[in-house]
Formats: sequence, C-alpha cells, structure tokens
Amino acid sequence: MAKLSGRSRKRLPKKSFAIPGKRKYPIHDRAHAANALARVSQHGTPSQKARVRAAVCRRYPSLPSCK
Repeated sequence: MAKLSGRSRKRLPKKSFAIPGKRKYPIHDRAHAANALARVSQHGTPSQKARVRAAVCRRYPSLPSCK
C-alpha cells in the first residue's frame, strides 16, 4: 500500500473517504479500501462498519469481502 502523507490526504476530495463528514477511512485506491475494511472491523462501531463496507463495496465491488 502506498503511503498517504498528511498533505496528500488533505487534498483528497470528500468522496474519497468512506465516512466523508469526518474524513475517516480513505478509500481512494483499492489498497486503502481494503485497509479501511480491516481497520473499521477492529475499531469501528457497528454503524461505522456498515457505512464503510457499503462505501467500499460500491466503489470496489470486486474486492473479496464484497462478494
């Protein structure tokens, strides 16, 4: 996974995040989307898990966890 610097993260549009209002869980590429699923499963609330999974599967339906 490519490293995402703070400067690059700030430049990402809101639609590049699974939770855009809080700019949490960047999903701008496939690797970050898979990582967002892993992180939210460890630390997220049930509602966050559902939102992140829905956002990731909408953007990357071919990910193994979206099938």
